[in-house]
Amino acid sequence: MSAAGRAGRPRHLVVVLGDQLDRGASAWDGFDPAQDLAFMAEVPEESTHVWSSKQRTALFLAAMRHFAAALQEERLPLTYRRLDDPANRGSLDAELAALLRQHRPSRVIVTEPGDWRVREALRAAAEAAGIPLEIRTDRHFLCSVEEFERHAAGRRQLRMEYFYREMRRRHRVLMDGDEPVGGHWNFDADNRGAFGAKGPGPVPAPLRFAPDAMTAEVLDLVGLRFADHPGRLATFGWPVTRTDALAALDAFVEQRLPLFGRYQDAMWTAEPWLYHAHLSAALNLKLLDPREVVTRAEEAWREGRAPLASVEGFVRQVLGWREYVRGIYWTRMPAYAASNELAAREPLPSFYWTGETAMRCLAEALGQTLEHGYAHHIQRLMVTGLYALLLGVEPRQVHEWYLAVYVDAVEWVELPNTIGMSQYADGGLLASKPYVASGKYIDRMSDYCRHCRFDPSRATGDDACPFTTLYWDFLARHERRLAGNPRMALQVRNLARLPAPERKAIAAGAERLRGEGRPTRAD
Repeated sequence: MSAAGRAGRPRHLVVVLGDQLDRGASAWDGFDPAQDLAFMAEVPEESTHVWSSKQRTALFLAAMRHFAAALQEERLPLTYRRLDDPANRGSLDAELAALLRQHRPSRVIVTEPGDWRVREALRAAAEAAGIPLEIRTDRHFLCSVEEFERHAAGRRQLRMEYFYREMRRRHRVLMDGDEPVGGHWNFDADNRGAFGAKGPGPVPAPLRFAPDAMTAEVLDLVGLRFADHPGRLATFGWPVTRTDALAALDAFVEQRLPLFGRYQDAMWTAEPWLYHAHLSAALNLKLLDPREVVTRAEEAWREGRAPLASVEGFVRQVLGWREYVRGIYWTRMPAYAASNELAAREPLPSFYWTGETAMRCLAEALGQTLEHGYAHHIQRLMVTGLYALLLGVEPRQVHEWYLAVYVDAVEWVELPNTIGMSQYADGGLLASKPYVASGKYIDRMSDYCRHCRFDPSRATGDDACPFTTLYWDFLARHERRLAGNPRMALQVRNLARLPAPERKAIAAGAERLRGEGRPTRAD
């Protein structure tokens, strides 16, 4: 793709980031093609600061190239640096610094980045060049950082539920006057279903998109340039344009939304997609607007095409949780990234990068993650995340793994979900309790345990489920802290009922499991 140049000094240089692929973004406000210049860059650093999976890197690059092509069709002045350009300087700030030296614009403009590291790099490059940087509010979100700060001010505890209700009222979503439709703010009790013994039965096939010539070129480039990175590219089929993303939204609302709520927590062998939306990547790249997504879901309920419980469960994720974690991220960074309240120090087991483990639940979740760059929220929270939490893995390593492997991973959403929700490393700021469970939870919500050599009901012995062993060990190691948490009281009381010899055997079994996850000298 050729770069468009300009004669003379541009008024504004508009930086378009890889997760800001929205022509209506605030950075474009007042853009004058006769005076201004847009800038995009594919840089290796975005795939190497964490060991980014092939699917994740390919999605960003393919979507960026399609967006740049659309800008060029509008005949907008654009400088675009490709990854395979021999002159590529390797990082966004280095590319920006070179462009500022060349063009000397009067101002650099960007919509709020989704990553603290990127924001600070842009600031440093602009400051070094002596050119003002204007960071504009990201209108994609329904709650600005400033609005979240006002919500949080003076509260002894932050809880998503109260924020969610505030957002419902403010944006008049699923409301009947001043009250929630159906008389309840959430329908969690209706949204915890598991599949019966026969499984989910026929599930609507996900809408996948065959790579066009531009995407195919990206896949070839990523496969060559990042050959040693995790994951595979053969199954790539994510939406990389707004047209594709809208088609994916249509397919979800019509085919999956009606049963999404009931089965949103369920898991099943060889069924990676089930009734989930698969829209988070398109949302996080800004190919979709959350307002249109929420509106479409609410319309489906009002028109009788989807039950209220399913629609509310979906709206809660988009209007509630997604906005909430962004507020946590931007009001708590950069210190939040270093949170480690449980003093976890273990290394991330190497099988997280290969999927090669005898634990069937982890093998399934990790296998589909490497195959598709995707796993749904319960697989992330209660399988991959749960094992790391129980094992005592250093939270930053867990965070960097999630950021690396999932196609929808942008730090503003991934880091709080990992540090706060999954690993409880913030000590309860984001979530009111650590989400810990034994292997029995996974057995109840899936068929994984049927195909596994480990027994989810056993904590000791050769066939003990590692999740169950580590669950009781986690409670024992953190008993004093957890005893003060009302939501953990029952679990702590159950721990107290274990005989001393069993607790000793559990501790020994847990230490063996941790030893298996530690690298050897040969590693």
